[in-house]
Amino acid sequence: MPSEAVNEATRKEWRELGFFYELDDDAKEWRLVGSRFGLRRFRDLLISYASNPRNEAKSEHDHYGPYMYLKILTWSEPGVDGNAIYGRLQDLRQLASIIDAKLQDVRPGTILRIQEDFAENCEYCLVLDVRDEGFDPASADPELSKGAG
Repeated sequence: MPSEAVNEATRKEWRELGFFYELDDDAKEWRLVGSRFGLRRFRDLLISYASNPRNEAKSEHDHYGPYMYLKILTWSEPGVDGNAIYGRLQDLRQLASIIDAKLQDVRPGTILRIQEDFAENCEYCLVLDVRDEGFDPASADPELSKGAG
C-alpha cells in the first residue's frame, strides 16, 4: 500500500491535471471525470500537443496524469483505442473543438460520448462525465480510497 506522502502526491497530480481518467477495456471506453472547467483542461492538452511541431511525426506521443497511461499519439488517422487517443495534429485539434462544443452549455450530471463524431469506426469511446464546478478529480481515484477507512 502506498504511503500517505505518495497518495498526497497523486492527489496533487490529479488536481493539476484537472480531471480524473480511467480506461475500461470491457466497455471500450476512456472515461474522463471532471467539472466543465476540468474537462476543458483535456481540450487544452490536445491543443497544446497539436500546436507543438515536435509532435508532427508519426508515433510521437505524450503521457498524462499521475499513472501516465493516458496517451495522446500522432498517427496517420484519427481514433481512440485501449492504447491511446490518436490522429494527425489537425485531427487532435478537431477533437478539441468537438469537446469544446459539447461542453458549451452542459450541466453537471451529464455524460457526453465522443466516438463516431471524431473518427469513423472508432474502436473506443471517449466518455466525459461532467461534475459540479469545484469537483476534486482526486476523489474519483479508487486507488486513493483503498484503506482509507
